[in-house]
Amino acid sequence: MQCELSLLSFVTVLSTVFCDGLAEDAVLDVEPYWSTFFIGESVTFKCDMNEGEKSDWQYKIQKDGQAFVHYNTHEKYTLSLRHRGDKGQYQCFGRNKYDSQLIKKSNTVNLSVSAAFPKATLTLTTTTSGGSVILSCSVKNSEGWTYEYFRRTQSTTEAPVRTDGEENRVSVKQGGIYRCRGSRGPITSYISDDVPIDITLSNKVVIKQEPKWPQSFSGEVVTLKCEVQGGDVTDWQYDWRFRGKKSYSSYGNNWILTATRSSSGEYTCKGIKRGDPYSSTEWSDAITLAVLPGKPKAQIQADIKTIPVGGNVTLICSVSPSSGWKYSWYRFLESSHLLTAQDAVFHVNGKISVSQVGLYWCKGGRGNPVYYSEDSDAVTIDQNVPYRAVVKLQHKWPQIYNGEKITLRCDIHEEIEWEYEFKSPMSSPFITKNELVIFYASSSVNGDYKCRGRKKNAPQFLTGWSDSFSLEVLQKPSPVLSVSPSWLSPGVSVTLKCEVENPSAGWRIYWYKAIPDLSKITGCYSYELLPDSSNGTAQDLYIIHQQTHTAAFACRAARGDPLFYTLNSEPKFVWSGDFNAEASLQVIPSRVQHFSADSVSLSCEGNCTEWRVKKINNEGAVSDCVDWVVTKGSTCQLHSGLHSNAVYWCECASAFSNAVNITKQSEAIILESPVHPVAEGDPVTLSCKLREEQTVLDVIFYKDDKVIQSDTIQELTILAVSKSDEGFYKCQHAGKESPQSWMAVKSVPKPENDLFLPMLIAGLVCGFLLIILFLLFCYYKKSKGSSSARSQSVNQSSVTDCMINQDEKNTYTSPVHDDTCVYESIKVSDDNETCTTGGRDESGDVTYASIELKRVAKNEQNKKTEESCIYSDVMIRSSTDDSLVYVQVSHNKDKGRDKKKPAPSATDETVYSEVKTSKNRAQ
Repeated sequence: MQCELSLLSFVTVLSTVFCDGLAEDAVLDVEPYWSTFFIGESVTFKCDMNEGEKSDWQYKIQKDGQAFVHYNTHEKYTLSLRHRGDKGQYQCFGRNKYDSQLIKKSNTVNLSVSAAFPKATLTLTTTTSGGSVILSCSVKNSEGWTYEYFRRTQSTTEAPVRTDGEENRVSVKQGGIYRCRGSRGPITSYISDDVPIDITLSNKVVIKQEPKWPQSFSGEVVTLKCEVQGGDVTDWQYDWRFRGKKSYSSYGNNWILTATRSSSGEYTCKGIKRGDPYSSTEWSDAITLAVLPGKPKAQIQADIKTIPVGGNVTLICSVSPSSGWKYSWYRFLESSHLLTAQDAVFHVNGKISVSQVGLYWCKGGRGNPVYYSEDSDAVTIDQNVPYRAVVKLQHKWPQIYNGEKITLRCDIHEEIEWEYEFKSPMSSPFITKNELVIFYASSSVNGDYKCRGRKKNAPQFLTGWSDSFSLEVLQKPSPVLSVSPSWLSPGVSVTLKCEVENPSAGWRIYWYKAIPDLSKITGCYSYELLPDSSNGTAQDLYIIHQQTHTAAFACRAARGDPLFYTLNSEPKFVWSGDFNAEASLQVIPSRVQHFSADSVSLSCEGNCTEWRVKKINNEGAVSDCVDWVVTKGSTCQLHSGLHSNAVYWCECASAFSNAVNITKQSEAIILESPVHPVAEGDPVTLSCKLREEQTVLDVIFYKDDKVIQSDTIQELTILAVSKSDEGFYKCQHAGKESPQSWMAVKSVPKPENDLFLPMLIAGLVCGFLLIILFLLFCYYKKSKGSSSARSQSVNQSSVTDCMINQDEKNTYTSPVHDDTCVYESIKVSDDNETCTTGGRDESGDVTYASIELKRVAKNEQNKKTEESCIYSDVMIRSSTDDSLVYVQVSHNKDKGRDKKKPAPSATDETVYSEVKTSKNRAQ
């Protein structure tokens, strides 16, 4: 059997059809259909079988599943509700009289019975445009009520209100206190609570302020006026509301206030019909009253405060923020008085023009009674005198730097006793002496400065402001130091030049020697004043004599009182390749040029325990070894590709080492030359190296871009280096040319103890040679068949002149020692160095001479001392013949011979020394 569930509701009445095997055609209705019943009311159940005639059925009613009314022939049953127990679920059953097996049951009805007596509720639902309102009465959660309405006022008793046939609402046009109640059958609800009804009239209300000022001040009198516009009502009572709360009621429409700070806020008002307090207008729009505390103070302004010659000054008085003021003016010179039209020209808006010196002030007043402001501050009006002031900088230099002491002076060229005023960017004008001193200049004092003078005995009379003096404070300068030369040479002085901005601006230069400071951060130095520099020098040059080792120098400048110092210059270096006993730099491989793929080791040696290796590149940037490689102890390893062309050196706490100029080459060929200067007299070998080969055979060598040998050779060897060998060298092989490198030559000092014997030997040799050469020369002239015999005498001094005027460029000379060979060079240059005998030039011809010299022992132990060999190179210019002169020098033994080599033959004992004319120097 199909079961069906139906939900029928009327408010909260629920009907449920259950499926229990019986026919469900029957319907149980409840009259009346209310959701809630109250005790004392009645309810009627009606059971309809929906089949046959009503008389064909017998009816019964169950409550909560239990028999409530047994089978009978009445289809309706009325229940009087007497207690809450009558609530429950009700259901009817129908049994056919002719077929007792045919039974039908109805839906279930839930009956709610309330023991609490209901109370009516009165609600204001709407307000109409005609000034009436609609009230609605109801009993909560129930239906079927009829309502009554009641009204009363403060002066009348409660009376019913006509409803005009409306079921549960009423329209009223009178204000008052309203209530309502409901009736349903035998019961009546409780009466509702009071609802006051105010009727709003259509009249427009406007509030006004007199006087109408945007701001008022404490103590001023303010009148607020409430105006009701339109309508027939003329007799009003007025209510005032302040800050949203009712504050004041009156029969007059004015509210007069003495303003205070607490009076600030919004004000509104409305009109109420007299005798009908429930009928009134809408509240007016709010008006805001702003009350400022205290009395306002008048403000005085002057376009200028000094009366120009023949002119006047305009003064302006104002009280703000407000309006409606009228102003009174006062002046004080010897006494104060109120200004009239005879004293000033009065303009509108609080302006006046005055042409007299004095002290002026003003005040404002407004309202009735008049409310006065406080007096303004006084302004002093002075008058110009026809004198001119000038601001000058006391110093002679145009630029001022941060930290300097500055003095500005105000000059007035007039014999009057003045007081001075300065106007600066830092402050308002102030009276002082004619000098303004700024003890520590900074950017905060930048700007324009003016001054003026005021007569001391008549301070109202003063000069005009001077023209502006523009002061700009610059950052503290840093001088630039340069050194010359950058590489030391024996006997050459070092010149320091310190350049400062505006060098003529009073600077004195202080010169310093830089001392490495390894205790601080990388690259720090401490500084010591150089001799004669404690008070600075006026010159920007400083010369250092006998500087032999690498050193660093710095400078700074100072001027003024107290002294203002610039920053220190960056340290500048003068380089020396000579070894320093305290500190030296060793390079492995020991050469200047390296291939880019080579690794180079730099090692610091000396008396120090702590080192740092530094370099300076071609751009002048100085850096430490730790910045570009990893160091280990006192060694800095330059790995391939990491080092660059630079000067390298070592530093310790007490000294700088020798400097080495190392170049990195990407070319396929380099010159192998010594890293350090070569001592005079020492041998040196230069060679060429390819990246792929260790040695190169056919090489051309250049010195100062000139070829120095005719054929290609493997190496260039100079047996005894002289100063003339110093220069730039490079090599060439198979069209490939190396970069050039500088080879330095250093002089070797001669020990004092060893000078006597070499000088003696040299003197004897030179004298003997000169005699032989003179004899040979005479013999040669005779053999040429001279047409006339000439008597020639050659004295020692003339020959000596030839020896002194030597051309060092073509002479190799080493000092003579006990067991070494002696080289002497005697030359006569082209014109200036010609030796003369008897006032005439002599020609140089081919001359041969053999000289034998034995060494004399100093004592018995040195009797076996071997003889030294003497080589003499004599060059005499010949006007007719460029023949060579050879001088043969013989000796018994050669001590310098290697013991392992066999003794030289007899022919080896004779050595020919080349005597050249000027045309044969290349040989």
